Amino acid sequence: MTKEQKNEVIEVLKGKFSQYSNFYITDTESLTVEQVGKLRRACFNKNVEMKVAKNTLIKKALESLDAEKYAGVYDSLHKVTALMFSENPKEPAVILSSFRTEAKKEKPELKLAFINGDLYAGDNQLATLVKIKTKNELIGEVIGLLLSPIQRVIGALQNRPEGEAAAVAAETPAAEAESAAAPEADAPAADTTPAAE
Repeated sequence: MTKEQKNEVIEVLKGKFSQYSNFYITDTESLTVEQVGKLRRACFNKNVEMKVAKNTLIKKALESLDAEKYAGVYDSLHKVTALMFSENPKEPAVILSSFRTEAKKEKPELKLAFINGDLYAGDNQLATLVKIKTKNELIGEVIGLLLSPIQRVIGALQNRPEGEAAAVAAETPAAEAESAAAPEADAPAADTTPAAE
């Protein structure tokens, strides 16, 4: 590879690292060409970009962007490295896990995942990453929690017989009026005797 070609690869990688805040570093060393092709197709189908590059070029690309930010990544750059870039932080983990289950193998091995600035080092982190919640999943859960009490009230009102629901609705203003009037009745009577002049 010429110096010019290396610089081109570094620029492409810099673009990817700038574009995505999530990337996985995997070891694909023992995979056959056919298996790598199958992994690439699985990535393509899930909108995950897969790139294979030399470790030295990956390191140069990261260093030229922000050497301090990516300092924890460099130790994982050894053996054959395939990078997986994704907007969804858990999608590459799901792909790796499914691929390994189907192939009944321990490869590709997760070396490191960089998720929004957090590092998940080691293959033992794969199970954790598969369970990670995406932003949209978290938003959905919050909306569900907010809607739950409202849905229960509506459900309770809909399940009551019509007359009973109307009675409950009629009771509420009457009870409020009684509670508002109650403090006045308990209040001491005002002194109505005229003041001596």
